Amino acid sequence: MSQTKVYIKDTVLIIAGIFSVAMGLKGFLLSSHFIDGGVTGISMLIANLTGWSLSVMLPLFNLPFLILGYYQIGRSFAIKSALGITGLALCIAVVPFPDVTPDLLLTAIFGGVFIGAGIGLAMRGGAVLDGTEAAALLLSRRSSLLRVGDIILVINVFIFGAAAFSLGVDVALYSMITYFGASKAIDFLVHGIEEHTAVLIVSDHAETVRLMLTEELGKGVTVLKGQKGYGKRGHHREATDVLYTVVTRLELSRLRDAVELIDPNVFMIQHGIDDARGGLVKGRPLH
Repeated sequence: MSQTKVYIKDTVLIIAGIFSVAMGLKGFLLSSHFIDGGVTGISMLIANLTGWSLSVMLPLFNLPFLILGYYQIGRSFAIKSALGITGLALCIAVVPFPDVTPDLLLTAIFGGVFIGAGIGLAMRGGAVLDGTEAAALLLSRRSSLLRVGDIILVINVFIFGAAAFSLGVDVALYSMITYFGASKAIDFLVHGIEEHTAVLIVSDHAETVRLMLTEELGKGVTVLKGQKGYGKRGHHREATDVLYTVVTRLELSRLRDAVELIDPNVFMIQHGIDDARGGLVKGRPLH
């Protein structure tokens, strides 16, 4: 894909993300005083308590994280994110959105879905509309004990605790529903419904398994050269082929059944991966 096409695709994704997040905020959450997690949630909480404009709070509270992102992640990321957050603030300020429903549960769920979908679209475009992810990534790089998900969880515990204290327990609980809905929507947009799984296969019938994977299931296979190391001291070191393949979550059960039919004593390891590019996935080349 040419650089121009990549730029156009990223721009379209970020703009779509901006309007989706704005719809989640103005069409659902703001009228009910619910909040989201992360920097957006902090901005909404302070806007609720002070009456200040959310369109001013969003760029203001995201600015420190954008500066850190510029130096630690990259110029392109920081510029795209700054334009995306500025565009979101302008969209909230000037674009009218209908207040969709007075039902609090529907507001919490669909507000979160729209916000999560928007953040996910922007992430696919190479930007973030909330600085929490960037901050968590930077902190995790500085400590091997801290993971991105753990940092985001701790941040949101404080945010929703403050919301319970200042806005009421009911609002905080509904806001947590919003956050969970947003998280699921982000996962769906970023990773897709067919999450990829890497499978490592050690079998005495490696060639038969390889042929089955490539010819019957249409999967790409990488053959790794290894040695068995069983026994108390690992002395029984026999040469063996180790098969490595990537399948979607929906194909995993079929693969396991087919391999175990060939070799009931097969040793398999599987682990989830965020993405897979190139090679053969779903039985066809990815370009």
